[in-house]
Amino acid sequence: MALVTLQSFERDALATLLEYARIPALSPGFDSNWAANGHLDHAAELIASWARERRITGAVVEIHRLEGRTPVLTVTVPASDPSDESTVVLYGHLDKQPPLGDWSAGLAPFEPVRRGDRIYARGVADDGYSAFSALLALEALEGDGRGRPRCVVLIEASEESGSEDLDAYLDYLAPQLGDVALLICLDSGALTYDRLWVTTSLRGLVNLEVTVRVLERPLHSGSASGVVPSSFRVLRQLLDRLEDPLTGRIRVEALHSSIPEEFVRAASDIAAEFGDVVGEEMPSVAGLRLMGVDAADRILAQTWRPALSTIGIGGVPAPSDAGNVLRTHTTAVLSLRLPPNVDPAIASAELRAALTSDVPDGAHVEVRELNTAEGWVRPATAPWLARAIDDASREFFGREPGLTGEGGSIPFLASLARRYPGVQFVATGVLGPESNAHGIDEMLDLPTAVAVTNVVTTLLGAFTQRRGDQ
Repeated sequence: MALVTLQSFERDALATLLEYARIPALSPGFDSNWAANGHLDHAAELIASWARERRITGAVVEIHRLEGRTPVLTVTVPASDPSDESTVVLYGHLDKQPPLGDWSAGLAPFEPVRRGDRIYARGVADDGYSAFSALLALEALEGDGRGRPRCVVLIEASEESGSEDLDAYLDYLAPQLGDVALLICLDSGALTYDRLWVTTSLRGLVNLEVTVRVLERPLHSGSASGVVPSSFRVLRQLLDRLEDPLTGRIRVEALHSSIPEEFVRAASDIAAEFGDVVGEEMPSVAGLRLMGVDAADRILAQTWRPALSTIGIGGVPAPSDAGNVLRTHTTAVLSLRLPPNVDPAIASAELRAALTSDVPDGAHVEVRELNTAEGWVRPATAPWLARAIDDASREFFGREPGLTGEGGSIPFLASLARRYPGVQFVATGVLGPESNAHGIDEMLDLPTAVAVTNVVTTLLGAFTQRRGDQ
């Protein structure tokens, strides 16, 4: 069997991956001038150019551009057996999160640094590596002379903004995608680096911008405070409707869901083997008491319970600019993570109702929905695929695979599940401990990327042998 090694990954892909890392290809939600700036197009062109150099017979590399939408890169590869018309879609994205803040000494978001077998730069793990792994896996499969299924590598450029352009492209690409039977998503995470981790569920998401307004113009606090209600105080009261300020429990009951017993058992099993694997990964300050009663409870809190984060504040001066002024308004951007099986449209409506009804002191409240994402629960896995996952994890990681939910969202999985009800899914990735997706010092562990690449080769080979064993 032809394998991708760390040396061959370095030889064939690393230079281009590092060049990609230097491109500030921010997702459109963080770069309103993305089209004029051209960074997303630059990244797509770079990866497409590299893809055309791969030794994959019949591969067709295309960059698709719908009017007003971010580009999508596809690499379509024909099956070695023309009678098998089923398609395997290999998914990733090339858009990036913003830097977030100052990175550690010697590191920078768009200047990659290698330390041992780790690469530090924005977007390399989440998830610029995915196109390289998918195509190197296909190249290895061809080099081994084994049968190959029809594949479409699909790399989008709006995932970090909630995949706002994805459905339009799925409509446009439907004839090209054909009969999708297997989806391999390379944008997920891992609890450890000692095994292949397969994602079993993803939380949904609602992002809202809430503005509380009390004045037409700012006033000296000496004259206005104690007379005009503070917009910040009114906002605090509204947020307390959503979340218990003492425990963090979400108070809107429609946003909760009962957790299936299989996921409760899985959380207990993971906690029994690894201990507090979720809590220990958090770079919390000394003495902080984490939420949740124990390790298993924190796993379920991260993967199946709703949770609120205030991720942005507007209308508030920096401390150095603060004066004795009662401000006109306060704006908060809210990120509400949802259980995998809660409809984000229903959740958004419930949140809007809670924030706009009977507003304290008659303050004016504006609520703007920024984006939503559906959650996802993996369907039952076919026997052939379960065996292939187990075999691949044992061969390339040295032990059995792990199954776990993820606290984030991958809108593509829910979109594809709606369109192709019978599709099989493998969601995996390299976002393990210290990978710092969305945070400072994002890191790609190269041996894990190589192992995941070889896993993909095994899964594609197993797909060609699946007939008669569905």
